[in-house]
Amino acid sequence: MTYCVSAVLDQGLVFLSDSRTNAGMDQISTYRKMTVFERAGDRVVVLLTSGNLSISQNVIEILSHGPLSDRMWSASSMADISVVVGEALRQLHQRDQMALNGFGLEFNCSFLVGGQIRGERCRLFNVYTAGNFIETSPESHYFQLGESKYGKPVLDRVLKPETSLDDATKCLLISMDSTLKSNLSVGLPLDLLVYETDALAVSRVAKINEGNAYFEGIRSRWGKLLQDAFHDLPDPDWQSIASDKSKSVFFASMFHQEQQ
Repeated sequence: MTYCVSAVLDQGLVFLSDSRTNAGMDQISTYRKMTVFERAGDRVVVLLTSGNLSISQNVIEILSHGPLSDRMWSASSMADISVVVGEALRQLHQRDQMALNGFGLEFNCSFLVGGQIRGERCRLFNVYTAGNFIETSPESHYFQLGESKYGKPVLDRVLKPETSLDDATKCLLISMDSTLKSNLSVGLPLDLLVYETDALAVSRVAKINEGNAYFEGIRSRWGKLLQDAFHDLPDPDWQSIASDKSKSVFFASMFHQEQQ
């Protein structure tokens, strides 16, 4: 399983991905799910991927060295980059789909595509298996891939377009921590990249392994703060949260079910 998350903000973009892949309980491996296309002063394009590892690796190969590679460097917008990624997915689907079906395998692969090309703003896209894609909006300025449910609540509560890159980085790391805590199929090391608007070069990138002092510190502190906040919550006041009317409706409903 995979967990990848990226957010586009007024100040730039933040990308985070795990690196665990598994083909069963006893076949767990580590593969990087983040790929960067960078030409300093012109463009920074970051791809995060989820799904079948062999398919995603083939797509990256097509984009890096195949017939579509030139278009990754000549595209004039991030939307055009997403079109190229979609075309690579469709080319691979046309080539391999029948063979995969013959072995009972599903063609399953998707990408987060974000970055900036000189002359336009930072943008972030979600490219689906079929090659179609959507872009973030002011109301929805982040995307997730893979095991998304555990890490979503903190993103919804914290992230806003005006959120700073440092705060967004903390938020994405907490989102990843929640996923790691609840799903063993997602695992370290993590790849983290923070891109600042108009930099047109990568300057902040990190691989977070077991024992990373910063990550372990915020994981521990976040867990303690959650427990402290929980214990600070008031106990239920049953006089205010439960009325005679709600009780009668509940018991009437139960009585009706028993009669049936």
